[in-house]
Amino acid sequence: MDDDRKTRFEAMYQQTYEHILGYALRRCDSPEDAADVVAETFAIAWRRVDAVPPDGEARLWLYGVARNVLANHRRGQARHRHRSVELDTDLADLYAHSPETSVELGAIARAFEQLPEDDRELISLVAWEGLDRAQIATVLGCSRNAVRIRLHRARKRFSKALATAGVTVNHLVMEST
Repeated sequence: MDDDRKTRFEAMYQQTYEHILGYALRRCDSPEDAADVVAETFAIAWRRVDAVPPDGEARLWLYGVARNVLANHRRGQARHRHRSVELDTDLADLYAHSPETSVELGAIARAFEQLPEDDRELISLVAWEGLDRAQIATVLGCSRNAVRIRLHRARKRFSKALATAGVTVNHLVMEST
């Protein structure tokens, strides 16, 4: 039975590794953090290989696991930052002087970062992961209708934040999917 589990895990790993790595890289501050998230995600998948759904559903299941691992990672980072105010100041100084290639891209990034975490995650699952509503519902563990409503609201908030930042929004792009 252990050989079957190992074979199944290896196949799942090969089929989903790049997706999960991309998911983590787009959400972490550094490649090292992304590597930690990916490693923990697959460690959980190995421990729970019997609970992993078959075929294409495995990727969605892993997105859900990675999302939880990332949330834990972020909480740990928040605790660390809270304990180290001096380090926060140094980091803020370091990143404050980084050049932006475009004023509009900087405004978009700031507007995106100001959104609530749940809104950022929904928009990211559509834009970065290319998931449809049914797949997002699987990742988040909710209904397609709930995803539709939450995504609509998240897009409206993002559109408003962009308008406030002076960025022109093409509503056709914001309403696709």
